[in-house]
Amino acid sequence: MTIEIGISTFLEALPNPASGKAVSHDERLRQAIEEIVLADQVGLDVYGIGEHHRADYAASAPAVVLAAAAGLTKRIRLTSAVTVLSSDDPVRVYQSFSTLDAVSNGRAEIMAGRGSFIESFPLFGYKLDDYEELYEEKLELLLKIRESEKVTWRGGHRPAIHNLGVYPRSVQNPLPVWIASGGTPESAIRAGMLGLPIVFAIIGGMPERFAPLVDLYKRAAAKAGHNPDTLPIATHSHGFIAETEEQACSLFFPAVQEQMNVIGRERGWAPYTRDSFDSARSLRGALYVGDPEYVAEKIVLLRRNLGVTRFFLHVDVSAVPHREVLRAIELLGTKVAPIVRKALQS
Repeated sequence: MTIEIGISTFLEALPNPASGKAVSHDERLRQAIEEIVLADQVGLDVYGIGEHHRADYAASAPAVVLAAAAGLTKRIRLTSAVTVLSSDDPVRVYQSFSTLDAVSNGRAEIMAGRGSFIESFPLFGYKLDDYEELYEEKLELLLKIRESEKVTWRGGHRPAIHNLGVYPRSVQNPLPVWIASGGTPESAIRAGMLGLPIVFAIIGGMPERFAPLVDLYKRAAAKAGHNPDTLPIATHSHGFIAETEEQACSLFFPAVQEQMNVIGRERGWAPYTRDSFDSARSLRGALYVGDPEYVAEKIVLLRRNLGVTRFFLHVDVSAVPHREVLRAIELLGTKVAPIVRKALQS
């Protein structure tokens, strides 16, 4: 058995801690195309962009960015990471990603999530009081659309559809839809019952603690009549790779500290320290920072503990020089991935 390895990003545009200057949104978007092309060239399997609607992120339209890279790439899969389905229209989501699927010749995917940031709700006129109901209703509609050309559907937060077609249809049948989870039992059960692949965002603590959720997901799938052994399981975690551990830490720590403290001030977290960083990048921690051999060792441990079939490394916090981000992507494809795959074959 093998494992898919790829990159995820939110197209961060945070200020550099040293200079105080942030990359512009237009430059960050052009950098993303460069990253996707490189990831394809070095043999990575997937590149995902997570939707955000804030000044410190440039990723409000992932499908557009991915489509811009589709014609420049050959085999890499292109996915949202995630689509905030609760505040979007499932018809437009399907149309955007089926269009991406066409221009990429069948390489598009959707990760459907509720989103850990809430800026899109007031922006598109939705109430946070309807947070759960919006997601459940819109996921139901999205799955109906991908299953049938003509759709009849009625819900509480969107006008009904009566026997209308949704076009273009995807090259892949069906268009892959993943459930994105922050680690709640409800998400694991929902994905399992629907027979959909799941991706867990593991950004803190020990990844091995997600094992009960993986088990819950598989048991829910089996109970609903799906074969859990055929369902993909992915994780998404932050990290960075350089030729040496010292170089990786010196480049990544100031940047990730800045990002964590920005979000932490909004959410009431304690300040992010070097001790927090070093603890998280330990072998059993959720931060994948180090030289290629060490990062590979952590991914192999993750596979053995959780049985994941796909791993996303989130390398972008924008404050790291882009040439170093590109080097980290190159090392992930040319050094880390071969080590992991050889270890799993032995």
